[in-house]
Amino acid sequence: MRQIPTFTEEERLWKTGHRLIAGIDEVGRGPLAGPVVAAAVILPPYSAFPWLAKVRDSKQLSAAARERLSKCILKEALSVGIGMAPPETIDSDGIVEATRIAMHAAVAQLAFPPDWLLIDAVRLPAIPLPQISLIKGDARSLSIASASIVAKVYRDKLMLEYDRMYPGYGFARNKGYPTPEHLACLETLGCCPIHRRSFAPVVRARGHHE
Repeated sequence: MRQIPTFTEEERLWKTGHRLIAGIDEVGRGPLAGPVVAAAVILPPYSAFPWLAKVRDSKQLSAAARERLSKCILKEALSVGIGMAPPETIDSDGIVEATRIAMHAAVAQLAFPPDWLLIDAVRLPAIPLPQISLIKGDARSLSIASASIVAKVYRDKLMLEYDRMYPGYGFARNKGYPTPEHLACLETLGCCPIHRRSFAPVVRARGHHE
């Protein structure tokens, strides 16, 4: 049975007087191309918006549902920040550090400093704010799940733009993930400017084309 995210974690903090709780999540750690994107979302304390009942980890939702919910989140949240780390950063610093860089940027884009951070499975020691790292946070916390939706919708739109810029890889369909179609195109065409050159399938494809 799929877990339904709640405000349980947020309420513990709201009850102690903290009001600005930022949920943080990322998308795009696994693809062979494109940036990793993070979002930070601060929802109003004790929110009771009807659409919150439909919020889930973004991977559990259809594209249409994510799009509808992302619009609601952007409209109703107290603040939303989005940050990215490009393929060059992923290659130079590694995917874990690139994820942190994207999360730092998302927090920096918030309209005001949050009181606490609720982060999906990552810690951000460089940010001097109290924080809680939650394993499977996007399935447990409504704030984190909301961030996962915003980040996913934002990144998917980026990949649609990249599909027009770099046709032939199917980015509109695979969003840069290593699907059989994408791997076959990579072998045939080689890599393009948004491919992550440190990832093994891209390394192999480069070797075939050099």
